Amino acid sequence: MRKRDFLKAGAMAAATAATAMATTAARAQGAQSYSWKMATAWPGGPLMEIGAKLYAQRVEQFTGGRIKIQTFPGGALGNALKVPETVKNGIAELGHTWMGYDWGKDPTTVLFGGYAGSFDTERMLHWLYEAGGVQLQRQFREQEAGIISTVLFIRTAEVFLHSRKPVKTLADLKGLKLRTAGSWLEMAKELGAAPVTTAGGDVYPMLERGAIDATEWGTLWENISPGFYKVAKYLIYPGVHQPTAPFELCINKEVWGKLTPADQSMLDLIAQLVTFESWLKIGEEDAKALDFYRKAGNVIIELDPEVQYEARRIGLAWAAKTAAGNPWFAKVFKSQQEFEVLWKDADHWRKVKVKG
Repeated sequence: MRKRDFLKAGAMAAATAATAMATTAARAQGAQSYSWKMATAWPGGPLMEIGAKLYAQRVEQFTGGRIKIQTFPGGALGNALKVPETVKNGIAELGHTWMGYDWGKDPTTVLFGGYAGSFDTERMLHWLYEAGGVQLQRQFREQEAGIISTVLFIRTAEVFLHSRKPVKTLADLKGLKLRTAGSWLEMAKELGAAPVTTAGGDVYPMLERGAIDATEWGTLWENISPGFYKVAKYLIYPGVHQPTAPFELCINKEVWGKLTPADQSMLDLIAQLVTFESWLKIGEEDAKALDFYRKAGNVIIELDPEVQYEARRIGLAWAAKTAAGNPWFAKVFKSQQEFEVLWKDADHWRKVKVKG
């Protein structure tokens, strides 16, 4: 069995076990039914289809239709960049977003959402589900944002930029008007760029009319559907600004509090299942996407090592500085650093390096 199939099978087994537990409890307690709204930050694309909508489908599937969730595109139920507020205020029972959008309120959100100093997605998954990351996320968001939070959806490293101009060196970044989000807004300035942020639905028209020179958004495959390649000739990788990107499921505290423990466990486990499903799907489709871009006439550029090293250096320096004045940030950053030390030799004992 391939590793990705094994992982998916394990997550499926966990969700099935939760379903059996919830079904038994529901029968004993009169099978409470729910109909919820989910606010999202997405105009469409994979984040909506294999994130928010897939979660809604899986919940309905595993509850036998007892819990139904209607998903709404970004902006339909409130500000697309403020989904947690929409959920906290009860406008929607659930929300799907990237936690790093809240970095201005508390930069700790960036540690959970991924930044230039993060480890890769395989390590992030292990930290989240085996080293206490998910538990820290829930504690942090409940205490600081007044919502229930868990992970829903994760991707591989992003595309660094879809750009109207070639970008390869540090010099190429000087003055480049790029759309981004989270802490990379600060870090990109240190590299000499001129970053701005905006909701996903606004990115294509800004790139098309030249209001920005370049954008980052998602992975190779995810970026096909927004069509950035049509108005930006150059594709630059790897995504050193975002080596991994876990996304967030927000749940209203009052709604959560009315659920049985069995239903709570089931919702968490289905979120974990969909997170693994998204990772597997994106990894498979990313492998096919470079050929798509080449056939579309895009020029593929790999960043110079100097840019990659500098981006990570800036990211880790920013994190160390931020930890000094933020107890929650320091707690999460310490957990991630300890995990990194534990896994420091992983590439040696986990991978067979044979040249054929």
